[in-house]
Amino acid sequence: MTRIFRRVLGALAVLGTVLAVLLAGGAPGAAAAPATSAAVLAGEPGDPNIQFTGRWDTSNPQAYTPYWAGAYLSVGFTGTTVKLRQRNTIDLFASIDGGPMVAFTGVSGEVNLTPRRLSAGNHTLVVTYRVVAGSYRGDAVFQGLTLDAGAGTYRLPEREHLIEFVGDSITVGTTTSRNHLTAYPWLIGEQLGADHTAIAQGGACLVAADCVGLEQQFTKLNPNAPTPDWDFGRYQADAVVINLGTNDVGHGVSGAQFQASYTNLLRTVRAEYPNAWIFALETFRGRYVPETEAAVRTVSGEGDSRVSFVDTTGWLGSGDLTDAVHPNDQGHRTITARLAPIIDARL
Repeated sequence: MTRIFRRVLGALAVLGTVLAVLLAGGAPGAAAAPATSAAVLAGEPGDPNIQFTGRWDTSNPQAYTPYWAGAYLSVGFTGTTVKLRQRNTIDLFASIDGGPMVAFTGVSGEVNLTPRRLSAGNHTLVVTYRVVAGSYRGDAVFQGLTLDAGAGTYRLPEREHLIEFVGDSITVGTTTSRNHLTAYPWLIGEQLGADHTAIAQGGACLVAADCVGLEQQFTKLNPNAPTPDWDFGRYQADAVVINLGTNDVGHGVSGAQFQASYTNLLRTVRAEYPNAWIFALETFRGRYVPETEAAVRTVSGEGDSRVSFVDTTGWLGSGDLTDAVHPNDQGHRTITARLAPIIDARL
């Protein structure tokens, strides 16, 4: 489904909500009649008003699971309370009505996101889960929302653009204060008012050499499983930012092998996202720089005019790093300040 078609559906859903309010004698901003399909109860995982951004496994109609970092769900709802139904223990973040992301740590079952009741009317909700990494093994399984009796959901207007970030623990936001929420993919997406996904995992490489190789796993629903393939018809990215190569050195990947694999990944991304602008970042540690540039030149020479190499030399200083590899919160803000205008110019 194209993003244009999805935007049309989103606009029609919002229009239907507004008309329902007006026909009921209300005004925009008042409690709206639910716009949910009669076939699915409001707040259930299959509720068409809930938008799932990123790669979510929706094969189980009672439980949706995101496998990659930075996935989130968003929805409008009516009433004065909202609860999140989880399976097992998880750390998560939730924002209501555009407010700050509030952390809910070690929760399970029915999680009350509104310990203080909201005013009656229309509200918005965004939920994202902590990334499974290291010793953390939270159960990121969304089983639905519990709303007030008689309350419903409505679809929020869709953002115009979607940016996909491909990478390793740096892209995930490892060592930052709030994981992916304080990493440059989330920060850039929010700054540009775009949806954002992170096809990234800690320890990932470009080449599969005793590590998760994104040359292969980029097309997968789950980074740690050979199948199934991701359905790229679910969404189309307008920009793809690749930051890979930091970990390949430690796995003995040669320059020639890296260049060939990077070229192949660029071709794969182009095949799946025909209209996206692809940004190939110089790794912040300066690894495989000539090979990355050569891969970009190769696909450009094949006629791809929407791919570019991004020179990141000097972007990060010692005060921007938690250790020798990972940017801290300040470092991710520094990256955002540098990279966001480059992406914005191509959207």
